[in-house]
Amino acid sequence: MSGSGSEIIHEAEEEGYVELGTDEGAPGSSKITVRPFVIDDFESIKPILDSLREGHTIALVNIKPLKDKDLVELKRAINKLKKTCDAIEGDIAGFGDNWIAAVPSFAHIHRNKAKVAPKKENLGSVTDYD
Repeated sequence: MSGSGSEIIHEAEEEGYVELGTDEGAPGSSKITVRPFVIDDFESIKPILDSLREGHTIALVNIKPLKDKDLVELKRAINKLKKTCDAIEGDIAGFGDNWIAAVPSFAHIHRNKAKVAPKKENLGSVTDYD
């Protein structure tokens, strides 16, 4: 590993993020962005949908603000996200009680098919929205 690449990774880790992507020298390469979002209301999903449609973003969505405010709007927002993921051949799943991951077609969300009943508050669980 060259010194400059190692320094870049070290600096990124100090700032609290690391960019993931394909090899820089590959023709037509593009970086993948893991981006956090917060849904406050139904209109908050537009930037999420736009990012997913572009095809280079993995969206980690905090649904707690809308969940605390309006469950009907939350269900509507999740259904819209699910329809968009289906249209772009992506994937969507819930993590814990307050987070959703939505990914475009290049990614797949792993789901444990455990037969053991989940604990009441299991942050490691994945909720299937299919």
